[in-house]
Amino acid sequence: MAPQTASQTYPLPASLPLDSGEALDGVTIAYETYGELAADRSNAILVCHALTGDQYLASPHPMTGKPGWWERMVGPGKPIDTDRFHVICANVLGSCMGSTGPASLAADGKPYAMRFPVITIRDMVRGLVALLDGLEIRQLHAVVGGSMGGMQALSMAANFPTRAARVLAIATTARHSAQNIAFHEVGRQAIMADPAWHGGDYYAQETRPVAGLSVARMAAHITYLSESGLTEKFGRRLQDRPDGTAGAKSFGFDADFQVESYLRYQGSGFTRRFDANSYLYITRAMDYFDLAEEHGGKLGNAFAGSPARFCLVSFDSDWLYPTAESRHVVHALNASGAPVSFVELSAPFGHDSFLLDVPALDRVVKGFLE
Repeated sequence: MAPQTASQTYPLPASLPLDSGEALDGVTIAYETYGELAADRSNAILVCHALTGDQYLASPHPMTGKPGWWERMVGPGKPIDTDRFHVICANVLGSCMGSTGPASLAADGKPYAMRFPVITIRDMVRGLVALLDGLEIRQLHAVVGGSMGGMQALSMAANFPTRAARVLAIATTARHSAQNIAFHEVGRQAIMADPAWHGGDYYAQETRPVAGLSVARMAAHITYLSESGLTEKFGRRLQDRPDGTAGAKSFGFDADFQVESYLRYQGSGFTRRFDANSYLYITRAMDYFDLAEEHGGKLGNAFAGSPARFCLVSFDSDWLYPTAESRHVVHALNASGAPVSFVELSAPFGHDSFLLDVPALDRVVKGFLE
């Protein structure tokens, strides 16, 4: 049974201060809720989404018709049980599914495009906290997130320590490595090299930078998978040709290998639901993320005096945010005296394991939230 859903927008009553020193006026946060909010407002869980995610956590996506990105985790009787909890998921600042971002209209009635200010993970969290204020939720039962969502969860704990009683961060990190930044830069350059990007001012054009955005998605998608998973799923198997020839090389540059066809499919599908400029801004926010830098150079300082309980989860096949990154956060939490549990789970899916069928994760999530 699917959870009952409410889809809403919240216009912030005041301008939003940003790490860049700028302030953003007229910010709107789009969000969805699932399950009833208790009279004392004590049962709210905020789920933060990853880079290409959105507020459609456990309800069909309006553009693709596909199930919500964490439908297997959120719903009646599921690990994040909407019979018990009021679950909130908001589209982050800078994105393109209803929250204010580069495709939104500025004061002059034209899309911001590259006039949109560069934002950070902490800016995204400021937007989420403003939403919680509007909903009159002073303290969450928990904040939960995987990947970039985990960054937001840790940032909330560090910068707004009383806003969540529990913090569950999955397959994430306290800072972006040089390798992470490098992969993102390849994607950004692919977008900006597309002639249809038009310096970011493509909204009124007949064409959009779909080729560049598709390549960016293909490059990033490789980092979400594991080598063993790709080998098992595709190996070096060839595509059947359109003329009915089975598994034959074209001796050209069509998608001969099944893995090539898969990546092209991932890239083209992504361009139908995501804005290229949002991709630039959100990847930049992730690259700037460094919790230690924000707190005097010591990660332990970020969590000093935090009243929250923490749980960190990593996956043994995740090479984008490997287990060492989670251990780094756990050591900092231990140094700051915060109660923390940590588990590395075995799964063959790479970084995307937090989105896929890993029953052990279900048990961890359910146990920690209860």
